Amino acid sequence: MALNFQFSKTNNSHFAQVIGTAEPRFLVGKETVFEHTKHGLFNLSTPAGLVYNPEDYENDYDFWAYFIAPTAKAESNNSFLCLNTYDRARFTFGFMQYAAHVPNGDFVRFFKQLLALPNASDYFPKLTLQNNRIFYRNTGGSLSQLENDSSTKALLDYLNPTLDTIENQELICAARMVHWASNDPQHRKLQVQVAIDHFKENMKDYAESYNLDGFPAKVCQVICDIRHQGRAKSSQIITALNTGGNHELAYNKLLQLGQPLYASRIATVRAVIKKLTDAGVFNKKYKKSTNEFV
Repeated sequence: MALNFQFSKTNNSHFAQVIGTAEPRFLVGKETVFEHTKHGLFNLSTPAGLVYNPEDYENDYDFWAYFIAPTAKAESNNSFLCLNTYDRARFTFGFMQYAAHVPNGDFVRFFKQLLALPNASDYFPKLTLQNNRIFYRNTGGSLSQLENDSSTKALLDYLNPTLDTIENQELICAARMVHWASNDPQHRKLQVQVAIDHFKENMKDYAESYNLDGFPAKVCQVICDIRHQGRAKSSQIITALNTGGNHELAYNKLLQLGQPLYASRIATVRAVIKKLTDAGVFNKKYKKSTNEFV
């Protein structure tokens, strides 16, 4: 049965409550204005039990659960409820900030897996999967495709019609995602699975591009974080790695890429890596032949 929400607003914060239930209202997001003209919501709340903790996923994903941890902390402070509807991506969700504007990107892959869950119709009753594509079913039963290999424009228009104001449709879609992530462990596990699959595939490419066989995990992680955020060019990464085999120097040079503009993020990544290294978790090296850390 599809969930319906009643919305309320306190100051600049939008809340929702499931109609017909005794559930308490919950934060959907806070209003913000980006670059003077773009209006939207953001949610960086970290309620207990709704934050990424690598130990919770170690049995399923082994070291990879820890490998993504520095980026997760930097992206969202580990929040499974992280929401952003105010920039050019139009709709971003999850602890790794999956962005809906990229065709076949992480959000699209994640959303397709969500729509395959048994309770998907409770949250998005008008969306369906056909031939691994997302379609909208109108009241007459006709289907219209929302994304393809070259565009997600129709999907963006569905999730967040414009950046001019905060529309009711935007609130509804945001509330659905926040409530789903809050109440369904499978939603959160899919967030993690998509992140780890993404990083594992990326490491195959980066191992080829940067010859990373035998490199420490911390060097590989910073490269993944740089590429995930896009704060430096590939040529800059290659230059930073050119240290004659001095991995510690390479690590420190990589951490300089993006300074001082992204100093806060880089400090977060460094701090999480240090914490995991001190705990004896991050003392591994990358093995190219198996795409694993050993």
